[in-house]
Amino acid sequence: MPTALISVSCKTGVIEFAKELKTIGWNIISSGGTAKVLREHSIECKEISDITNFPEILDGRVKTLNPKIYGGILAIRNNREHLNQLKKYVIDTIDMVVVNLYPFESVINNIEKPQDKNINQEVIENIDIGGVSLLRAASKNYKDVLVICDKNDYSLVIDSLKNSSSLYSLKLILAAKAFRHTAYYDSLISTYLTYEKFPDQLTIPLKKVSNLRYGENPHQCAAVYSNGTEKNKSAVISAKQLHGKELSYNNYLDLESAWRLVHEFGKPACVIIKHNNPCGCAQGRDLQDAYLKAFSCDPMSAFGSIIAFNRSVDSILAQEVSRLFVECIIACDYSKEALDILTQKKNIRLLKQDISYKKENDVVEYRAISSGMLVQDKDNSLISEIKVMTKRSPTEEENSSLEFAWKVAKHVKSNAIVLVRGLQTVGIGAGQMSRIDSLKIAVEKMREVKHGLDENKKPLVLASDAFFPFPDVVEEAFKVNVTAIVQPGGSIKDNDSIKAANYRNIAMILTGMRHFKH
Repeated sequence: MPTALISVSCKTGVIEFAKELKTIGWNIISSGGTAKVLREHSIECKEISDITNFPEILDGRVKTLNPKIYGGILAIRNNREHLNQLKKYVIDTIDMVVVNLYPFESVINNIEKPQDKNINQEVIENIDIGGVSLLRAASKNYKDVLVICDKNDYSLVIDSLKNSSSLYSLKLILAAKAFRHTAYYDSLISTYLTYEKFPDQLTIPLKKVSNLRYGENPHQCAAVYSNGTEKNKSAVISAKQLHGKELSYNNYLDLESAWRLVHEFGKPACVIIKHNNPCGCAQGRDLQDAYLKAFSCDPMSAFGSIIAFNRSVDSILAQEVSRLFVECIIACDYSKEALDILTQKKNIRLLKQDISYKKENDVVEYRAISSGMLVQDKDNSLISEIKVMTKRSPTEEENSSLEFAWKVAKHVKSNAIVLVRGLQTVGIGAGQMSRIDSLKIAVEKMREVKHGLDENKKPLVLASDAFFPFPDVVEEAFKVNVTAIVQPGGSIKDNDSIKAANYRNIAMILTGMRHFKH
């Protein structure tokens, strides 16, 4: 009779699975906890300690690590020498290994990684040793041993055994799955225990959330994965979708941009994103006011956009937004009346997510390149040190607008120029090869803005994500009545731009911090 070793931390489905195995003629051996559960349900099994003639020791840290177990798993069945050694040492073959691991991931989700490197003992005790070893051993010998690490595969294996179908391809599939499972598990552990920001070897524990309809274009396949060690509860990837068809690859990119920018603002704010760039952003008295101001910045580009709100959407705002074709909305919440209005549109995706203003520390981001990966700190900072470089300091009103403009510029693709009146973008130039071209685009957008929101009387300010190599941006900005500028500084020709600003009575402040976004 074939033998299955069952040792599972999560017992879901194991009773039914074990009963089916017994029905089709399998013996079962099991570790103490699993054996107890099986016997409580009248399922006959032998304990591993009965096979090894050695008890579980060290509070269960050592259970299965024994030649009587691993010999039975790793022996190659058509290798006569292996079989002779099994006979010599009285070792029976084990033909199936069913293991799921200690819940390390769920434990670290509830225990924050300590900055003082004093790792919680509960975390340590949930590092599985024997389970990982069993899975790897069975997977290595997959030609002779079935390995199961996922309860969702129980019925698949039973069906295959009952139907006497060829198990070779299934064994290989399950072995590969088990190796991925242990690799993911080990990457969780190594990442959690690692305090070095850029270690010599880096593993990223990624778990698939879902397949996507396609990638950036219909001919590209795509999927979305979550990082098992970065459980940001306010992240886009963990948002609850309330309505609409499934999210696309491009939706995720735009949602991420919108959600990160709207986190910059504590007061009611709206961000409208198109192709990963804001085409409108504003703070307002309430969300409706913020939305109307953001929308007025570039109504044409807002068609088919992604919108983020940092407050709950009510029915009045929902009625206003429903006039526009929108791909996705992400907000802290929606009133019942707002949902009734918005869900009348079949394809709009509505996402709900809590907002968090907690500053992220030592969080890195990844970008793939051919045969490799770039890794850097996330751009979680805003300003190094404010310095007024011109004879005239910004007014209080200008300072407020400059701060707002600088926050937006941080989230615009380089080269970035942002024009702002009050707390409303009125022109955004993004992603151009020269900064002066970005300014020209921002000015052209501004000329298309239909004001009527009492912002046109307020001073016009400009933010640039990087320094000015020449004074041309200052000179052109003056022509459209820019009165104040914020930029990081750092050019060898900073003085040329400062002189140009002084000559035109434009206030200029330097932040000492660049915000390139590629």
